[in-house]
Amino acid sequence: MLTVYGIPNCDTVKKTLDWLKTNNIAYRFHNYKTEGINQQKLEEWLTQVPLEKLVNKASATFKGFSEEEKSQITDPASAMKLMTERSSVIKRPVVENGKILAIGFKPEEYKAIFNV
Repeated sequence: MLTVYGIPNCDTVKKTLDWLKTNNIAYRFHNYKTEGINQQKLEEWLTQVPLEKLVNKASATFKGFSEEEKSQITDPASAMKLMTERSSVIKRPVVENGKILAIGFKPEEYKAIFNV
């Protein structure tokens, strides 16, 4: 089953969910705020994409970190700890179906992925 990971009030997540609904693509929504994210899932994702693609340095959450907090993100282990504690720093949405299909929302990319 297709799973969309994100937070419901994120505009990019809303666009993704609307696009999937419009194109009659079934999905399950995983809400970071209520369901969290575990280290096993993050480790799985990091075998598929680089850390820089998962950590959203443009997010308000990341920008709100002190320089000391930012400097502590030195490797996948420290980044995973941060992402499990503050899931808002994960780029959204992550769309997967056993493997990552997309991170973020680009309609052209989704059309190609889902053959729409």
